[in-house]
Amino acid sequence: MRIIATDGDFPRMPSALSRNHDLASLFIVWSAALLASGYAPHDRATWWMEVAPVLVAGAVLWLTRSHFALTRLAVVLIGAHGLVLMLGGAYTYARVPIGHEFQQWLGLARNPYDRFGHFFQGFTPAIVLRELLIRLGGVRTGWLLRTLVVACCLAVSAAYELVEFGAALALGQGADQFLGTQGDPWDTQWDMLMCLVGALTALVLLERLHDRAIGASQGCTAGATS
Repeated sequence: MRIIATDGDFPRMPSALSRNHDLASLFIVWSAALLASGYAPHDRATWWMEVAPVLVAGAVLWLTRSHFALTRLAVVLIGAHGLVLMLGGAYTYARVPIGHEFQQWLGLARNPYDRFGHFFQGFTPAIVLRELLIRLGGVRTGWLLRTLVVACCLAVSAAYELVEFGAALALGQGADQFLGTQGDPWDTQWDMLMCLVGALTALVLLERLHDRAIGASQGCTAGATS
């Protein structure tokens, strides 16, 4: 017996009007945040590097809006992640004010905002990748899906660390603000750990909500053929 999942298994996704409304709301918020963060950033080159993923994500969402629309949950998380990146780009991660507040409250030796950013680097991609694996890959919910999601999130984190490595080599001292190591020799390892924690947290907190959003419990019900 062969187990397959078909597009017809999934409940009807939101209407085109609803999808466009979600994207319009996202782009309005992002546009305002981009203007605010880019008005007078601490370091213009760092700002461009930090907001580049936002611009890429926005372009991808716009180009795929007519034939593959993510759930509202995924769009909201992408929007929140973009705001985290823009705030970090405006101040650089080592100087974000709210990070300094937490540094004082918790008695930390460094500004922890970059840890928060890398937490989101796992939290948001976990839901987006989970949706892609279910809807495009036909992967059923369960431990295999969870393992693939976590592995993909760690791959994204590793790829981003390589991008930072390339920026450091290309820009020399000019990449210090972008790297945001703040003198921590284990910064790369901490970044990847926070990504892992973010991915696991998203799966624990949002898996059932995400299943309802995309109809995974019904959509991945097998159609059996012999």
